[in-house]
Amino acid sequence: MTGRRTLVDLAAAFAAVAGIAVILEIWTRSLQVPSYLLPAPSAVIARMATDAGLLAREGSITLAEAAGGFVLGTGVAFLLAAVMAWSRPFERTLFPIAILVKLTPIVAVAPLFTLWFGFGTAPKVAIAALITFFPMLVNSFVGLRSADLQEVAFLQTLGASSREIFRHLRVPSALPYLFSGARISLNLALIGAVIGEWTGADRGLGRVIFVANANLDLTALFSAVLVLASIGVAANALVGAAERRVLHWHPIAVAT
Repeated sequence: MTGRRTLVDLAAAFAAVAGIAVILEIWTRSLQVPSYLLPAPSAVIARMATDAGLLAREGSITLAEAAGGFVLGTGVAFLLAAVMAWSRPFERTLFPIAILVKLTPIVAVAPLFTLWFGFGTAPKVAIAALITFFPMLVNSFVGLRSADLQEVAFLQTLGASSREIFRHLRVPSALPYLFSGARISLNLALIGAVIGEWTGADRGLGRVIFVANANLDLTALFSAVLVLASIGVAANALVGAAERRVLHWHPIAVAT
């Protein structure tokens, strides 16, 4: 059932994109819009077919960078959220630092990451991790604190330790929030990887977009953007499938 729902979601997204593409195709052809302003969707699709190998290779690089940043950023965020939920003093100490990270302009610090870590994969992963950190931190913290206090007190009367309460009550209570944070962070991780590729890279979809923009090659630019968007849609569909499978008992799983 979960797999069928995922396919339905992907088909719905594809149908929506196809409908927009048809409208744009009719509009660009009827008004004879120059390709250097807005290429027709048919031209973009043809370019995607021509550059399929290139887009697949560069897309896999961007996906790997985003995945690494997602795992790193969300992992650190969850650990810090657990510490903050465990201790009020840590919450008062760490949360202002987290807000400072949130308010840091990613575009401004991206060149610094390239300077510090070089032109390889590391700065892209670091930027993706930085941009995914705050949404997962907030969702994890709120989720871990959302456990019913009466249930916490009941487990304490049964002699449950703080670790057991955390594992068997707080983490399950936080799961809907964790999946919400994962949905947000996945998309941000892709954006972070692309920003990192803009500031210094010789590969990745961000580099393809940067070069295409510099050359006013909008068909190449839109084809890369479409591949990037497709990766994001597929990743969100996978998270949604995992959410429905894990949280089949929760109302949010029915709604999604």
